[in-house]
Amino acid sequence: MLQDPRVIKVAKQLVHQSLKVQRNEHVLVRFSSESKSLVCAIIAELYACGAYAHTQQYDDEVKQALLSGMRVEQAEVDVKSQMALYEGMDATILIIAEQNDCEFAEIPASIFSEYSQIMRPASDYVVKQLRWVLLNWPTPAAAQKAGMSLAAYADYVFAVSSVDYAKMSVAMKSLKQLMEQTDRVRITSPGTDLRFSIKDIPAIPCAGECNIPDGEVFTAPVKDSVEGTIRYNTPCPYRGKVFHDVTLTFEAGKIVEATADDTLGLNEILDTDEGARYIGEFAIGVNPLITRPMGDILFDEKITGSLHVTPGAAYEDEADNGNRSSVHWDLVLIQTPEYGGGEIYFDDVLIRRDGRFVLPELESLNPENLQTTAEN
Repeated sequence: MLQDPRVIKVAKQLVHQSLKVQRNEHVLVRFSSESKSLVCAIIAELYACGAYAHTQQYDDEVKQALLSGMRVEQAEVDVKSQMALYEGMDATILIIAEQNDCEFAEIPASIFSEYSQIMRPASDYVVKQLRWVLLNWPTPAAAQKAGMSLAAYADYVFAVSSVDYAKMSVAMKSLKQLMEQTDRVRITSPGTDLRFSIKDIPAIPCAGECNIPDGEVFTAPVKDSVEGTIRYNTPCPYRGKVFHDVTLTFEAGKIVEATADDTLGLNEILDTDEGARYIGEFAIGVNPLITRPMGDILFDEKITGSLHVTPGAAYEDEADNGNRSSVHWDLVLIQTPEYGGGEIYFDDVLIRRDGRFVLPELESLNPENLQTTAEN
């Protein structure tokens, strides 16, 4: 197969930089047929370094058909078969190739929640026991959602996937250190004045190890410390539905008021379980090549000058505030001038204004200092 050199470059990055695959390791590649050129390049790279390659194909239309009539006994067999597969692996690569963002729109939230709960041992095993990385493959559906031609979108995806993540990782160290020394956080922007504590909760830098594209440092608020209001200024997709103008108001950590263009639908999600009305993640985005919403959270949560404050589950083994939920919904606020600006304060000290870091030790995370491409 004649390969686009950019595809080979991404395959090398996934195998070597993200997963650091070693000889004789078993790596599972989960994919849909649209991404088979990348899958073939990954397999070749795995074989070249003496690893074992395994594949599992998935299809959203098939999954939608399965979920439409799912019974508990069926899902219980599914989780056992997935566990048996994962237990033989050292690492896994998931390639998402979106065809229809609304494919599961008719599946009731209760079915999703039940299926997710039954399958959770398998998903937890991947996250906690395996090295893993997730990547979005360019498709016509994803390009349309981003408002771009397929060719332009593919160029964009390859560019953001090839940022110099090693350089980004070094630059993130100062932000990680500062976050772990911080107690009080305040976020201000039009419609937003939000306050919470991140005291004694780890900060986790993400620079291409688990997501491609990548570029965020995340932690979690102390569960009951969140007070005030946040108004998100980007589209907020959730299982096939996109919400706009989402505004959340907090008291003692809990969302006590939630409005959007579909306020009823928003509150149905937040009423999924008790933890859905508390925050499980606070993160700061820094990817220099992602500058506007793409309608895909894997991209949008990394927007330079952005942050996200996430209703739902915390990351138990990384930045845990004790919140548990079947929901984890990354909602993004951009603070660059084009989106109204805004500030982040740590312990009453301004650290970022209008999307740009103002402390000298953090200036290496500003876009012009990160906008280089990795050499492979």
